[in-house]
Formats: sequence, C-alpha cells, structure tokens
Amino acid sequence: MTATTMKPLLQEKAKEVEELKKLIEQYQAIGVANLQKVRAAQLQELKKKLRNKVYMKVVKNTITRRALSEIKEKTGIEDIEPHLMGSNILLLTNLNPFKLALLFEQSKVKITAKTGDVAALDVIVPAGNTGMPPGPIISQLGSVGLATRIESGSVWVNKDTLVAKRGDVINERLASVLSKLGIKPVEAGLSIKAMYEDGVIFTEEQLHLNLAVYKRDIETAHMYAFNLSMTAAYPASGVAPLLLQKAHFDAYNLAIYGSFPTRETIKDLLRKAHMEMLSLSGVIAEKKEKAAPPS
Repeated sequence: MTATTMKPLLQEKAKEVEELKKLIEQYQAIGVANLQKVRAAQLQELKKKLRNKVYMKVVKNTITRRALSEIKEKTGIEDIEPHLMGSNILLLTNLNPFKLALLFEQSKVKITAKTGDVAALDVIVPAGNTGMPPGPIISQLGSVGLATRIESGSVWVNKDTLVAKRGDVINERLASVLSKLGIKPVEAGLSIKAMYEDGVIFTEEQLHLNLAVYKRDIETAHMYAFNLSMTAAYPASGVAPLLLQKAHFDAYNLAIYGSFPTRETIKDLLRKAHMEMLSLSGVIAEKKEKAAPPS
C-alpha cells in the first residue's frame, strides 16, 4: 500500500476516533458487551426496545482503544481496554450499570446448543416419552447417560437425569441428543463484559445480580435489625409502636403483680383479690374439715 492510498485511510480512522470520543463524552456510563451467539434479529429488537435508554454501536477494537486513550475527562476509563477482546458492541448510557445488566439478562432467550457451547443452567432431561421410535436413538441416548425403555412403540426416558451442569462445555454427542429432544440449554443475548461509571469499572461478575438471593439477604438484614432494635429498645420509626406496646404491657404486669392501683389496673386487681379470697376460703374450709373430730 502506497503513501498516497494510506493517507485517506488514516484520515478516515482519525475521523472515526474523534467521532467516538465525542459520543463517549456525552454519556455517564460506557460498557462493552459480547456479540458472540447474538442473533441479528435479537440485536435489532434489543436496540429498538432500549432506543431511548442505551446507544449501541459496533466499533473496531483498535478504534475504541485509541478513543479511550485520548479521553482525559473520564478518569480511569482506559481500564476498560483489557475487555476489548473478540467481537464486541459498545454500550453508551445514562442508566445505572446494574439496571442495564438486569435489562440485558431479562432479554436473553434459550437456544439449541452447538458443539463447544456452555450450558447456561443445569441441564436435566425429564422422564417420559421422547416421541421417537426405536432405533439408533436408543444408543445415542444411552451414550449421554440416559436410561431408556420401549413402550407403545416409542422410546421413553426412565427417570429425570442430569446430563450437564451449569458452566459445562457441551460436546458434539450431547448437543445432538439435546437438539433431538428439543431441549435448549444455551442462552443467547448480550452479555456485558464490563462497564465504566464515575471512575469505576464493573466486571460481568459484579454486575450479575441474583435477585432472589438479594431479596432474601435484605429480608434477613431487616429481621436482625428489627430484633436488635427491640432488644436494645431503640425507638426507630418501624419499631417505636411495638416498643410502646411492650412498655405498656410490662408496666401493666408490674402494676398487677405489685398490687399498685391505677385507673387501668384497679378492676383486674379487684378480680385478682377476689380470686385469691376464694382460693384462701377453699383452703381454710378444707383444713377445718380435716381438723373436725369424726362423727
């Protein structure tokens, strides 16, 4: 390539870098997502769904690295460069990175596995009729650990069987069997590799939120805080009414057992005295009966 042909190419790259820099500077958060296993139709649908929330742009990694290296206003943004490997799409947004990661997670769909894919969940083949006639399928199912039987002209799986754990690489044999059974163990969608916001880089692991566990942790923390407040008699807004009820109950019981007459306790004190009188009368009558000479 001659110098004459190189010059326009370099100018074009410099223009792309400048445009990307200006674009990045407009947003609070910048992320990198993995484009592998993302279908074009799914990507277009996601872009349409998040049009007013996220700007998505496919850019060459070399252009992105150069743009990031020249941005001075966003401290630490260059730390996102190690994540610029493979096929990527840039995410530019003002959304909270965790909220964006959750939106992407909810948009994922299950697809048929191919050789080398990673299981997105524990893959369990359920017991029941496969709907397939006897033949080579029996040995194929057996090769992945499935016990079978022939019933009513169809091959049946005898029991629920775990054939792959989450994170396992699916081999060719298992991929073929799962495809025949209509089981889709792979998730397709955008996976955020990393996001930058206010000088902090959030990795994929940090952005992944298990909402069920998160909710359980909050409920547990609330229970511990509640018990601590009640035990220490700390009048927090959510505890104060119960503390007042407990204090009233304790004061009432103290007044009853201490025979201290108040407007609230006088009736119960009289009832208590009456019951004690009846009990004492019964004891006296019993002793008199025992002390009386036999007739």
